[in-house]
Amino acid sequence: MTEPQREFDIVLYGATGFVGKLTAQYLAGHPAVGSGAVRIALAGRSAERLTAVRDGLGPAAADWPIVIADADRPDTLRAMAARTRVVVTTVGPYARYGLPLVAACAAAGTDYADLTGEPNFILDSIDAFHKQAIDTGARIVHACGFDSIPSDLGVFALHRRAQADQAGELLDTNLVLRSMSGGVSGGTVASALEMMDACARDPELRRALADPYTLSPDRGAEPELGGQPDARWHRGAEIAPELAGYWTGAFVMAPSNTRVVRRSNALLDYAYGDRFGYAEQMSLGRSVLAPVAAAVVTGVQAASMSLGSRFFDRLPRGLVDRVMPKPGSGPSDAARENGHYTIETYTATSGGRRYRATVAQQGDPGYKATAVLLGESGLALALDRAALSDLRGVLTPASAMGDALLTRLPEAGVRLDVERLD
Repeated sequence: MTEPQREFDIVLYGATGFVGKLTAQYLAGHPAVGSGAVRIALAGRSAERLTAVRDGLGPAAADWPIVIADADRPDTLRAMAARTRVVVTTVGPYARYGLPLVAACAAAGTDYADLTGEPNFILDSIDAFHKQAIDTGARIVHACGFDSIPSDLGVFALHRRAQADQAGELLDTNLVLRSMSGGVSGGTVASALEMMDACARDPELRRALADPYTLSPDRGAEPELGGQPDARWHRGAEIAPELAGYWTGAFVMAPSNTRVVRRSNALLDYAYGDRFGYAEQMSLGRSVLAPVAAAVVTGVQAASMSLGSRFFDRLPRGLVDRVMPKPGSGPSDAARENGHYTIETYTATSGGRRYRATVAQQGDPGYKATAVLLGESGLALALDRAALSDLRGVLTPASAMGDALLTRLPEAGVRLDVERLD
């Protein structure tokens, strides 16, 4: 497939937002940018605000062009997409603002990366633009932040290790969030509220999102492994002997992350295996109160999934909007620097071996860490073309650029390793 000649390698759309600014800062400090190997432009609605962001990025960004684009003006999105090889976007909630940009990139054959944790948006993107993106050669890659790269790449790394060891296919696989420090971004809250609002208005969407394989390209090809609930609690030893004494409960991002990972397996022609089962949870420690905490956390998540969207339209939205963090807001520099996360993913293989993948990163997961993950995703799409998969269409991080990210992320300070456990 012939590569189009474009003016830019990456356009960062939404560069004046909180995470957009952090992503711009990360790119401006990247060695590839300093060496002149990548051409970057900043995009958004206000030339004045974009210029102010650029002026604060230092010498490496001094000559970055400004591109005016607005989600309410699809013609500006089409013009932007036609000028670049990759669009990286932080403009959410994506269900409200994202589809016109996906449409523009799919039509132009332009690669795309975002931060969505909204499975309803991904489903709409697949339904409307997957086939067109295949035809034009575009890679539309959703969920390139803390949601869902640690999940998606952790499993992909396990697959690569089992493949290298000739250990067979992946079977029961469980992600456990071992530790995390950081806040919830205003954009994440806005996306969650947007999704609940959509589900409250659309019973068919509620039913679709209850399916663990709702993002699968071929529902009939998926294994029947039961419901694979996203809200469950366990003794740690039920997951792996290494977790004996711990308790785990529901992980709030499991409903989105698990469906992304299952889509990766399907898009990769079931490379993980046709009996691959996947779940996510978080560790709640080993104190005497841990089982109580596990039950409470899991119960709250189960209730919110089954009832929250149904009664969302009865909530006083004005009160919710006043209490929740606003889009574009974020924590202090110190809080962003001191944040962190550690994720462990355990699997057993059909060859009788067990492995653990660890993904860990310094920096607030929703802000600094996410900016690194998104920035590296954009750079992978722009610069690592030979290392990307041959797939086109609406993809996931692992199915589009798994091998490239396995190389890039450790070089960017992300711990990503796999060890054999027996």
